Amino acid sequence: MSTPISKLRITVLGSGTSTGVPLIQCLCPVCQSSDPRNKRLRASLWLQINDKSFVIDVSPDFRQQALSSKIPRIDAVLLTHPHYDHIGGVEELRSYNFIQKEVIPIYGHDWSVRELRKRLPYLFETSSGEGGGVARIDLREFKLDAKEIEVGGIAFTPIALEHGSEKVAGYRVGNFAYLTDCHLIPEAAFSRLQNLEVLILDCLRMSKHDTHLDFDQAMQYALRIGAKNTVFTHMGHDFDYESFSSTLPKGFSLAYDGRAIEIKENIIKDPHS
Repeated sequence: MSTPISKLRITVLGSGTSTGVPLIQCLCPVCQSSDPRNKRLRASLWLQINDKSFVIDVSPDFRQQALSSKIPRIDAVLLTHPHYDHIGGVEELRSYNFIQKEVIPIYGHDWSVRELRKRLPYLFETSSGEGGGVARIDLREFKLDAKEIEVGGIAFTPIALEHGSEKVAGYRVGNFAYLTDCHLIPEAAFSRLQNLEVLILDCLRMSKHDTHLDFDQAMQYALRIGAKNTVFTHMGHDFDYESFSSTLPKGFSLAYDGRAIEIKENIIKDPHS
């Protein structure tokens, strides 16, 4: 039986697209900016719910993110999908195996589970390997159309999204939802996205893209969902944090690495805004 949520703290570990920002050798103003809010590691999220600690996606930058945010433990990982920029840090979970002296469960839908087993088969062999061994994980599959999944005693609602030719998992927990890496939100998803306090939503760039939302599309979806606060993430170098933020209407903002948002009794506190 799931536990009621009394405290929810959201920390953006990475707000960037698959290349990160700055892009290698790019000389544009955003990539050359000294504003730390324009330095974007690959997308990952840390959720502190009651006394539990969860991560959504483990990017290739996860070691740096975990150190910067001082993540003390990980009770479970939830995957949105198996593209490298979202699973490249799986082996960094080994450090938490050492600290916690336990296997860490990873939750994913069929695509994520299938690809993780194919790309990292050694994680699922009976031998722990030589030297320091490998990350010890317990891979758990769920259905995208499930009403909810229980993770560490907390109820998460999966949200099926379209990302090119594949379906990825968004997540709702309490009155917060995280929807990254999608070019389309199916009609069936909207009934799962009502009455949100905070929505973090994919927004890759200003021009159209085959597998991600551009800014205009993200705004249209955000307005339809109607969350009290919408935060755009998974951004490339189209967005200068300070100048672009000044153009956004009330209730809309850009993510940045390290940004933390707390939701408690329907009160939103953003200490970094």
